[in-house]
Formats: sequence, C-alpha cells, structure tokens
Amino acid sequence: MKTLFFKGGIYPPENKKLSNKMSIQAAFPSTKTVIIPLTQGGAPNKPIVAVGSRIVRGQKIAESHDLVSAPVHASISGVVKKIENRLIATNKDELCIIIESDGSNDTDFMAPLDPFKISNEEAIKRIKEAGIVGMGGASFPTHVKLSIPANKKVDLILVNAAECEPYLTIDERSILEKTDAIIDGLVIAIHVTKAKAGAIVLENNKKYLVPTLEDAITKAKHSKEIGIMVVETKYPQGSEKSLVFTATGQEIPAKGLPVDVGCVVQNVGTLISLSEAFRQGKPLIDRPLTISGGAVAKPKNLVVPIGTAMGDLIPEVIELKDSVAKIICGGPMMGCNMIHANFSIAKNTSGVLFLTAKEICLQQETPCINCGKCIEVCPYGLYPVLLVNSVKAKATENALKFGLLDCVECGSCEYVCPAHVKLVQKIRDGKIQYNNKCAADKAKSAQKEGK
Repeated sequence: MKTLFFKGGIYPPENKKLSNKMSIQAAFPSTKTVIIPLTQGGAPNKPIVAVGSRIVRGQKIAESHDLVSAPVHASISGVVKKIENRLIATNKDELCIIIESDGSNDTDFMAPLDPFKISNEEAIKRIKEAGIVGMGGASFPTHVKLSIPANKKVDLILVNAAECEPYLTIDERSILEKTDAIIDGLVIAIHVTKAKAGAIVLENNKKYLVPTLEDAITKAKHSKEIGIMVVETKYPQGSEKSLVFTATGQEIPAKGLPVDVGCVVQNVGTLISLSEAFRQGKPLIDRPLTISGGAVAKPKNLVVPIGTAMGDLIPEVIELKDSVAKIICGGPMMGCNMIHANFSIAKNTSGVLFLTAKEICLQQETPCINCGKCIEVCPYGLYPVLLVNSVKAKATENALKFGLLDCVECGSCEYVCPAHVKLVQKIRDGKIQYNNKCAADKAKSAQKEGK
C-alpha cells in the first residue's frame, strides 16, 4: 500500500507508546457530580432545566434555535444543583449546569431510527437532536457539516484517523475497540451526503490497524464504497487542509471548506456517535479521551460522562507524580494550557496531558534571526515571519496578504523556531486585530446609514 504525504510539516516525538496499548476504561467522577458546559459547539445555548429539577441521562438540558448550534444533554441522572460559571476546557469561565447523581441508571434516549428508511431531512434532524459535533477538536455541529448545499456535491467522505498530535491515542484505541461503529457511522455519513465513496486515512505508525478495518468493511453493507489510505506520520496530517490534500491532491481554497473540493472530513469519535444516535437513540453524552504525559504514573484511555471535572478523577482514577509542570487540554501542539485540573471535560476533549519540565519548552523568546525555518515547515505555504511582522506593525492588510486567515495555528512554525518566538500567539493576536477592525468598520457603516 502506497504511503501518501504532504509538503512541509514537522516530526515531533510521538510519545504514543505511553498509552496506545491501554484499553478504554469507563470512569466516573469521585464527587458523583458533573459540570456540563451550556454550549459545546455552534451558537450559544440556553438552559431548559431549572435548579432543583430531577433529570435523567440523555435528557436535553440546553439548546438554541440557531441553525449552527448543537443541544446539550445530561450525561448522568440526578438533580440540577446549580447553573453558574465554572472553568471549562478552553481555560475560560463559562455558564455550566451542575448535576449531582442520584445513583439511578434511568435514561431518556431517543427511539432507534434506521437512517436508510427515512428522509434526508429526518436524518439531519436526528443528528442535530443528538447534539453531535466534531470530536477532533473543532466542535462544529455535525448536522450542518453533513447538510450539503444544493450547488455542491460530495465525492468522498474522509475519516480522519491520522491522530497526528503527540501523546493522543484515543482514536487508535477506538478503531480497535469500536471498529464496527466507525464503519457504520461512515456508511451513514455517505448515505446522508450522497457521497460516492468513503476513505479512512491512517498515519503509517498505525498501519497495523488496516486488517482490523478491512474485516469490518467486508462485513458492513455498502462495503464497496469504502477504502483505506495510509499516509506519512507527520504533523499536522490531521488538519483538514493537510488531510484533503494528501488524500486527493486538491487544495482547499483560501477561506474555503473541504466541500468546495468535493470532500467532507469526519473524526473517528464523531462517526461512533453518529452510529449510536441512530442505532441506540443515544445523544452525545460520553467522551473517550487519553490521559498521558510524563507526570502521569499510568497513562490510560478513558471514557467519562461529559462534564466530568478532571480533578474528580485524581487520584482515584488518575495517579500523578510530583513533577507536573504543565496541564494541557488536548494535544501538546494545539491544546489549551490549563491553570489547574478542575475543569470539565467537553465533547471535543480528546485528551488531557500532565507534562514534566523536561517535556515542555521553558526557554525565553529572543529576537527573530530571519532564518526562514518557519516558512520551510508551514504545511500551507505561508510566511509566518512576515505575517507576524505585519501583526506587530498593526498592518492588517499586509497580514491578510501573507495568509492571516489561512493559518490553522498548528504550531509547526513555532516548534522549529530557534529564537522560540511565540508565533502562534502573535498570529492569534493578529486575528483579534482583524476581527476588531471588522467590527469597528461595521459600526461606522451602521452609524452612517443611521444618519
């Protein structure tokens, strides 16, 4: 099988052997309480339950009527204790619904539904009602992603099984343990989008999974529509732009989407949730994730109720060493640095890392030496050094020319920078500048129209 690749990118230490042999284990918070963020993808939700009310696992507790939104459901049965701001996985305080378990196993799932015996509109409605979002990190509502505009067509559903972030192994374990559900979710996605085919994209460090996937594809209906692609193990292979280019040779246009080149990309976890929403009527209420890093005594893969506070798994489930220097929600390249471990796990939390000082860069930033290494590794052909210089000068138009809005903040440039310039943060600052400028321009335009 030919190994495909893209230009640019980097080769950070994988560190996957810490957890990739560990089966997924179910865990429950020691406080028997979950702290569920009100919004976990798309437009802000509003609570539809009140403090003091009893709710059951799977019951809808928050929603929005906006198209680009995803409802949130109770991940345990119990009583709503509070609705207040708490620390969430983005390292911000956001409104959450706090539920205390009453020890019951009651559920309020939807009725199972055959996706092949209903209309497309009914299928999309089921996906939305299940609250499914992209579980690779972006949390974009899946029903919107699978609603293909009339002027577009989908040739290929790409399954993002690259899992290119170091340390993370939850997708790898899910492929081993939930193979049939992944293939079923892919078949459903192909059917809903009317795509011609599907392809599972694996990095070659997980090539051993090919026979497992091939067996599941053979057993599944519509198996002739599904293939497997093996790509080079390189970061950021899991980015949609990199994945689409590697798999098809086509570039997603600036400010464009995969559907603009006939593709839709779905994460492994998202497809499992898609299958469960139809076959079991189960909303997205549980989150599989990797717990790893040098400061973890026994790295592992877990599945927990969404809203579980990470601190409520320590030390009963997660045993830490005394050497924790940094906590990261997500992978080390694009994850969020957390101020402490008492944050709640969300739909898009693929992992939590507890890293030692040896595993992180503590060196101070020094002036750029114009070596050009950041340009060499950028997988999208951007000029990070020129982009950042434009941001510093507040030259927003120049920053846009150098690809400000095309940067996916993968961190490849920062990883190779010998001066340790915080390039990603500066690019994020540039995007804030741009958004503020757009808002100011819009306000001025509205003021003129008002006169």
